[in-house]
Amino acid sequence: MANLKCNVGGIQAPNPFWLASAPPTDKIYNVERAFEAGWGGVVWKTLGMDPPIVNVSSRYGAVHYNGQRLMGLNNLELITDRPLEVNLKEIKQVKKNWQDRAVVVSLMVPCEEKDWKYIMRKIEDTGCDGVELNFGCPHGMSERGMGAAVGQVPEYIEMVTHWVKDCSDLPCIVKLTPNVTDIRKAANAAKNGGGDAVSLINTINSIVSVDLDQMAPEPTIDGKGSHGGYCGPAVKPIALHMVTEIAKDPDTNNLPISAIGGISNWRDATEFMAMGASGVQVCTAAMHFGFKIVDDMIDGLNTWMDDKGYENIDDFRGMAIPNVTDYQYLNLNYDVKARIDESTCISCGLCHISCEDGSHQAIRVIKENGVKSFEVIDDNCVGCNLCMLACPVPNCITMERVDSAKEYQNWTTHPNNPMRIIEN
Repeated sequence: MANLKCNVGGIQAPNPFWLASAPPTDKIYNVERAFEAGWGGVVWKTLGMDPPIVNVSSRYGAVHYNGQRLMGLNNLELITDRPLEVNLKEIKQVKKNWQDRAVVVSLMVPCEEKDWKYIMRKIEDTGCDGVELNFGCPHGMSERGMGAAVGQVPEYIEMVTHWVKDCSDLPCIVKLTPNVTDIRKAANAAKNGGGDAVSLINTINSIVSVDLDQMAPEPTIDGKGSHGGYCGPAVKPIALHMVTEIAKDPDTNNLPISAIGGISNWRDATEFMAMGASGVQVCTAAMHFGFKIVDDMIDGLNTWMDDKGYENIDDFRGMAIPNVTDYQYLNLNYDVKARIDESTCISCGLCHISCEDGSHQAIRVIKENGVKSFEVIDDNCVGCNLCMLACPVPNCITMERVDSAKEYQNWTTHPNNPMRIIEN
């Protein structure tokens, strides 16, 4: 069996699957059941200063798509509404009971040095493995000058991270908001502040739906609604891109990453690690399907690593990064054409419809003896993949390389590049 141990900024865990800071990690009852199920670590639901937070009733909205429930989840929930001392006592007990697991405490307090130093003293007494600075929450707390209000200003990220590192030796993960133009600036600020790692993405600002009877955003609270934080499988592509941006940037490519965003199975997690993440955090999938999903995650990653011959996570971590390049360096001479396997085709016509109305009219319909078949017009096919993606039958449509490995040429050397024309 492969070795699944991970190290995120100095925080050790028996496997890379952690629960993110959220309702599943808000009390000892939940966290101990998660550990019993096999999770390698948890980030305790964000703690703040007393008095406790007051949450609203009716907190979640959702996007369901094509029969899949909770494709995206929107939430209006704030940080913990339980007393600070109760949380601290439970964290201490959990760490005593589960010494081999990672117990990280998420924190959010006003942007005052004294407040951060006060809460860090409290946190150190719990014996936890590290802290996560929540600079990502996009609703409720950001209106109070916390969460994303800090995470959207690199200078604030660096300043608060400095405060925490100056008063504590605990490993410090800085949780970043995706609600920015360039995630690399935030990551660089966390590094300059002395952060030991970053975690991302936190939730995305969103309104997921509108109740057309009440004429108010959902979830609706007494006839009113507000923007919330969007997460779940729908945000994975955004998260994967932002993780990659940090992992391949020369200023931050040695900064450990705890990846978050739409991770639902072992394959999702492995993709993030291939893009440089040291470990992953899961939230929506655990809220939807329960703690036992970690069994499949562990088994799936173990099996895949054994099949590939990887002994530990570092053997493949970041291996995909060298293959991420800028558009201008992609090979313009690479050429593929669609190929339809008539033996598996069910004659639904989706390939023709999508290509005819949405692409390059490269698939013709052939009718013989009342039977329809479909043929690719190579001269029109640009290899866009749309027909393959629209087809409901796996591997019925494939893309075949037809360029005979022509000489590599990218946009920087292309004769139509305006800069080359100017130079010439």
